[in-house]
Amino acid sequence: MRVLRPVRGFPFMKAFLLSTPAQVVIWTAALLILMVVAWYIVRSFRDRIADDQLTANQLLTNFQELHRQGDISDAEFRTIKTVLGEKLQEELKDTDGKG
Repeated sequence: MRVLRPVRGFPFMKAFLLSTPAQVVIWTAALLILMVVAWYIVRSFRDRIADDQLTANQLLTNFQELHRQGDISDAEFRTIKTVLGEKLQEELKDTDGKG
């Protein structure tokens, strides 16, 4: 460990800030601040991404249009409709429970 020695100007303060325990506290505080900033940024992006997702009803409408244009086969559309039908039922249950 470093011995605190007076230095010109701010003798004790400068020596204290250059000591090992003070450096540990300063760098730990800096790391915690950076982690909080990173957490805030990630959280704001996740909230935006969650708002951009289409509902099962919107997806089903898009796939109906693709089927009508002939871009997907009848079998593919039935499979998609089965999966999205289950998700649509879940969404309806969620909205019934809320309102």
